[in-house]
Amino acid sequence: MTKPDLIYTTYIKTTPEKLWAAITNPEFTRQYWGGHANISDWKKGSAWQHEDMSDGKAVRVAGEVVECVPPKRLALTWARPGDTADVSRVTFEIEAFADVVCLTVVHGSFAPGSEMAGQVAKGWPLVLSSLKTFLETGVAIDIWTVKAPCNAPKGEAA
Repeated sequence: MTKPDLIYTTYIKTTPEKLWAAITNPEFTRQYWGGHANISDWKKGSAWQHEDMSDGKAVRVAGEVVECVPPKRLALTWARPGDTADVSRVTFEIEAFADVVCLTVVHGSFAPGSEMAGQVAKGWPLVLSSLKTFLETGVAIDIWTVKAPCNAPKGEAA
């Protein structure tokens, strides 16, 4: 059975341009994404990589830029390097409302039996909370210190 799309929406007090830079600029991503940097030229058809800067730039996730419309929409394929059987797709939608920006992240198109679906379901809430906090305060959440999702039974690790 195919896993359903994961959809996350958050409102951030920022501009579409600052949010776009936070998603696509490696110097920004590593600050709120636990030391990981998103690397690409962000052109349609180009490769992109999610590199762990604390581990010799080890590539944790990679894919292709499917669509890039700055500062409104970015769509990427998403998989562990070399794992073509578990490829999914993530889309970032950015829409301005007065002095806030609505960010909707849709991660879907999971392969049947996808392990990635469970991993990103736990990861996206942390990353997006850290992104929002970073853009609004200048200081990100240390996502590696959070051991369990807030709705998990006590003692259950993420």
